[in-house]
Amino acid sequence: MFDEIMEKFEGSPSQQAVIRLLLERGFSVNDEGRVVSGGIEIPNTGIAREIGVDRRVVDSTTDVILDDPELERIFRNISQVPSLMDLAPVLDLTVIAIEVDDADQKGIVAAVTGLLADHDVSIRQTISEDPEFTDEPRLYLVTDQDLPGTLITGLRDLEFVRKIELQ
Repeated sequence: MFDEIMEKFEGSPSQQAVIRLLLERGFSVNDEGRVVSGGIEIPNTGIAREIGVDRRVVDSTTDVILDDPELERIFRNISQVPSLMDLAPVLDLTVIAIEVDDADQKGIVAAVTGLLADHDVSIRQTISEDPEFTDEPRLYLVTDQDLPGTLITGLRDLEFVRKIELQ
């Protein structure tokens, strides 16, 4: 899906940058072509400054979105999910980031969460990046418990795990 969206902006790297930011942040586009988060409008100048483009690029990108029924359906309905990952140090939480060899493989989340359950570790939040929206998707788990070494070893030994990071 991500590749199909980006193809619609193939001739404009600047517009692709706008699309990437909207998807990464979960920003949607309202009826007036304004970028919003829920009901809060995000100024086009702020978006443009964030990605290093002129604000007119943001305007033209939202115009294209509203003129394309498929893009409109996507960007009128996208929303963001609050993440505990950035708050982890403040709230004394642990974040486990797991990179896998093949993110399309079935059962990754089940195997990882099952292993945590087997070690009596409760999960406060799980976020899995979509392989269509990022080149190296990761699975993030947030917990408020200390992680036993046997759990880390068990995660590392899962056949699909390429890398584990604790944050």
